[in-house]
Amino acid sequence: MPTARETLLDTALAALVTLPWSAVRMVDVAARARVSRQTLYNEFGSKEGLARALVRREADLYLRGVEAALARPGPPAHRLVAVAEWTVAAAAARPVMRALLTGAWGERLPAPRPARTGTRAAAVPEQRRADAGVPSPGELLLQARDRAAALLAEEPGAAARGCELTLRLALSYVVASTAAPRGQCAEPDSWRPMTPTITSVIETILRVDTTSPRKIIP
Repeated sequence: MPTARETLLDTALAALVTLPWSAVRMVDVAARARVSRQTLYNEFGSKEGLARALVRREADLYLRGVEAALARPGPPAHRLVAVAEWTVAAAAARPVMRALLTGAWGERLPAPRPARTGTRAAAVPEQRRADAGVPSPGELLLQARDRAAALLAEEPGAAARGCELTLRLALSYVVASTAAPRGQCAEPDSWRPMTPTITSVIETILRVDTTSPRKIIP
């Protein structure tokens, strides 16, 4: 059974389907989640705290999806392609996660502003973690890369490079779709699953045995 905190986060996220973040009211979130306003403020402290918690949860969800893709049976290249496909599908389905991955925060989304200096630390451990900040797109990529190195331990160096390459290709696909003017690019629903062409490109690149001394993709 979900906790009150999870229910409140789900309710706030659902509100973003029809409302911009500026129009989401704490009193409405509490009412729709069927919890008291005091519980809401006890958990998050403020609306900014709720925004940070939403974004932190999306970051955690993304990394759990990366780990699940890497844990699939099969050769490392296939598992890295699964990471790319998860990245594109998740970005298509979840606008907050898409913004987290690309840095493209719009007015409708709860941009993750840092906690104010000198603010008393939250009583709830999960909120203290959220208030500590969320990863930038580059930091999130590096965290996913490090998980690949750990989980594909047969060749950790190659796994890290392959994961970084795979994620850069997947994110370029997401960024191009996000940045294009409306009408010139397919909407997110068409991103799922990742097109066979892009998947094939990633698989081909991962099969290439490069002898370049450069170990980090620019």
